Amino acid sequence: MRDYPQIEGRFVHPLHLDRRPVAVAFRESPPDGVSKFSGVVPSGCSFWRLAAEGRTFYTVPGDHYNCPVGSYTHNIALPPDRAQEQDQTLQLMTGIGYLRMEDIPGVFRLPDTPAVAIYAPLGETPVDPDVVLFAGRPASVMLLEEAALRAGVAAQLPMLGRPTCMAIPAALAQGTVASAGCIGNRIYTGLSENELYVAVPGKYLERIAAEMDTILVANFKLADYHRERRRTLESDG
Repeated sequence: MRDYPQIEGRFVHPLHLDRRPVAVAFRESPPDGVSKFSGVVPSGCSFWRLAAEGRTFYTVPGDHYNCPVGSYTHNIALPPDRAQEQDQTLQLMTGIGYLRMEDIPGVFRLPDTPAVAIYAPLGETPVDPDVVLFAGRPASVMLLEEAALRAGVAAQLPMLGRPTCMAIPAALAQGTVASAGCIGNRIYTGLSENELYVAVPGKYLERIAAEMDTILVANFKLADYHRERRRTLESDG
């Protein structure tokens, strides 16, 4: 397995990330030595917060039932006695104008129901991640997106909106994606008003990390260029 503590450091320090990147992996069975999640959370993205705080664990579909939206994006069918919760959530969202029914076919979903989902801080992941979730300020997200573009692994998609959890299947299907987040995710994860997400397919991590130095140096030089250009042109005016 790759050196994930070293890979995490190649992102966290240059990008000045306050939150640890979260590794997410889908498997048919749990890895040895990893504990099953115990407890109740209100949303699937709540697992992101727990992993960013340092916990490593796995979930099964039933752990996601409290989140009708997250269950939809992760292709998890709610049990018959709770199936109406998805319709109720959609009725609420469409009724207040947050969502239109015609938007739903554009929401990315996992192609198959994951038997097990593993969450961990990137540097402590027990398995190769399928997707890594980065949360950071816009300037950090900009650099990460530019590195993905230079590596040729950025999705040809606009910044994603609601729901935030569709960033995971979108990244698996299309490549590195940015997400503005949504109000539910921000409440459940504590994401601040000045933070955004980038979801990176795990297989592309090293390719993007390899381009970070070039992008960082280029931005440093461009910052000097633009400051001088601004100073010169404003003084001439």
